[in-house]
Parts: sequence; C-alpha cells; structure tokens
Amino acid sequence: MPRTARPRRRTALAALSTCLVLGCGAGATPQGAAPARPPGAPAEPGDGVVTWASSADRVGEAVDGRGYRLVVHTSVGGSGLRVRLSNAFGDQPVTFGNVHAGLQRDGAALVPGSNRRLTFDGARSVTVPAGGIVHSDPLPGHVPAASSLVVSLYVARAGGALTGHWMAMQTSYTAEGDHTAEESAAHWKQRTGSWSYLDAVTVRPRSAAGAVAALGDSVTDGWQSTTDLNRRWPDYLARRLAKSPTTTVEGVANAGIAGNRVLTDAPGQSALNRLSRDALSLPGVRTVFLFQGVNDIKVEPGATAAELIAGYRTLIDRVHAAGKCVVASTIAPFKGWQEWDPAGEAVRQKVNAFIRDSGEFDAVTDFDRVLRSPYDPERILPVFDGGDHLHPNDKGMQAMADAVDLASLDCGSR
Repeated sequence: MPRTARPRRRTALAALSTCLVLGCGAGATPQGAAPARPPGAPAEPGDGVVTWASSADRVGEAVDGRGYRLVVHTSVGGSGLRVRLSNAFGDQPVTFGNVHAGLQRDGAALVPGSNRRLTFDGARSVTVPAGGIVHSDPLPGHVPAASSLVVSLYVARAGGALTGHWMAMQTSYTAEGDHTAEESAAHWKQRTGSWSYLDAVTVRPRSAAGAVAALGDSVTDGWQSTTDLNRRWPDYLARRLAKSPTTTVEGVANAGIAGNRVLTDAPGQSALNRLSRDALSLPGVRTVFLFQGVNDIKVEPGATAAELIAGYRTLIDRVHAAGKCVVASTIAPFKGWQEWDPAGEAVRQKVNAFIRDSGEFDAVTDFDRVLRSPYDPERILPVFDGGDHLHPNDKGMQAMADAVDLASLDCGSR
C-alpha cells in the first residue's frame, strides 16, 4: 500500500474512536429495529447505505455460550451504524445476548473507549427465528470510511446450523462466554478465518451516496489475495470510488462465495437463488456487478453456453424489475486449472461474446482482456496469476478494479 495511506488511516481511526464514544455530527436518535425480516426482503426507505457485506451460507453447527469478535472493513462512511444479523440457514432460533461495535487497534484488541453496545428495538438481547434476519437500532455517531470495524457478538442460545461466511480472508476471533464489552484481547484467544452471523453493516452517509453489490465466486471472495490487507478486487474498487469526484456510488458489498455457480446450488445457493438476499435487499444498492460463470463451466458436466446465457437473462430481468442496473464482466481465463478443457474453453468464449456484444447488460467490464496473457489468451498473465491459474493475486485484483468504469456503477441513479 502507498506510504501516504498510513497517516490518513491513523486520522480515520482516531476519528472513529472519538465518534463512537462521544457521537459526532447529526447522529440520529436510535429508533426501534424492525422485526426480523425474511432474508430476501427489500430494503426499506431510511435503511441507509450498505458499507460492508458478505454472503451467507451454512458454515457449521451453532454453539451456545460462544462469543465472536468479527473484524470487517467499511467502504462508505456515515452516521447511524446498524448491523444485520442473519439466521438465514439456521433451523433453530438463535439468541444474541449482547452485541457491541468498536474499532480494531491490533488483533482482537480494540481502541480504548471505542466499544459501544448495539440494541435491538431498545433491548440488548434479540432472538432471530430460523430463516430470519434482524437489524440493530442505529448507533449515534459518525463512522469514517475505510475503517477496521469490530462487531462482537455473544450467542446466548443456539442450535442446529450456523449461518455465516466461511472464507473471509480476514482474521477474526472467538471466546467462550460473554466478553463483548471488553476492549482487551485477554479472552479472545481463538482465531477464525470465517464470519459468523454478521452479514451486513449499513450507515447513513452525509450525501446521497449509493452502493454496488459484487455478485461473484471465489475470485470476488478474494481467494489468493493477501489475508487481512483488504486486497480483494471489490476492496480496491471501494478505494477508487472513495477518491472519485464524479460518482455518488461509495458503498461496496462483497457478495462472493467460493465455488458458487449461477445456475445450481453447491456450494451455497446459486447466484439466481441468492440474488435477493445478497444483493437486492441491501440498502442503497443501485447496481449489481455480475462476475460469475466459471464454476458453471468447469464442473462436470458443465453448463452449455445457452444455459448460462439463459441464467444471465433471468438475472438481468430480476435486477431490472427491482429498479436497479446490472453490470457484467466477461469470464476470466483459467487454462492450467485442473478442470480446464477445450470444450469448457469454447463455452467461455461463446458466453464472453454474449456479454460483450449482446447489449443486454447496462454496462460491461472486460476482465478477460485485463487478465489474459498476450502470448496465450486462454491463460492468466503470469504477473497476475495467484499460482493456481484461476485466481488472480493482489496485482491482478487491483488491475480488475482499475478496469471498472466508475460511471457505469452509477446507472441505477439515473
């Protein structure tokens, strides 16, 4: 990262500490949280703008009496921070006994004075039914953009399936018992590479900002990027948006799931089946950025070009019916990956031709052209290859984000 970014980050961290403790700007008076909603319910007016999100899936078995200290990275800044807790894949209710939000100092330790309790309809505890989600009350104070936010959850009662996101590319922490109010790392000894229950954070920006939801697979999820440094391509995109004087899109929601497909479930629900929950329901989303299809192609038996194109068209129709725009990227090269074969490559070429030339998407970004080698266009350029010939490294992730036309993401506002 550039050296000049460090002083700016210290300023943002200090501001967040002060604001979460004292309140800043026109912090809204807390309002009662809405009852638990179905996971795919549309955002409501006044819900704000998503500043961070991850896509939910079943990630194991729920455990009573466990705490989770979850580290996330915001995109857009604003007041009235709210968290969304998901039990979308649960088959039993889950009761959160305490939830706090603070600022990461180092590891599981928080900046002193930054940790604040979140409430739910005024109460510190909330029970989320199986299949439901719930939003916290807004927390007064301003949260700066690009902040390392820490949400600490205590699960008082739970059972059955645990809802979360297994490949976070971010270190979080767990503890036995309720230590959510503590700012020290003393009881948070266990590390985890997954996020549990938390699937979105929203704020109310000072200006009329919007957001983009990146619907994708393991590349969007960030595999082969550097853990804990926020170098997934949507992270680089968020940094570009924050500096842009021409776009009002500032929020970025990462809706990637490793191995995910457009057409069929496994792993996770298909893009078509999770579109509403993971993208359209997020507050402030104007545009869905679709970068998916390689997993449909490379599995055996793989999807045909006609099947994948039909899936894209269904997704386009649903996004447009929700009053939002859809930007798509071509499928990147993956020759050298163990499941690559000439037949799958032929499907990829046909699908990419549709994405580029059909005119059915509101805009197109050509990740294929950005990442491919000029010497063998069926392969990723070695300097961008994370090592497995499918997933880009940090440089590749940044090149992808740099290729996005930022103006295209604002289309939902027109």
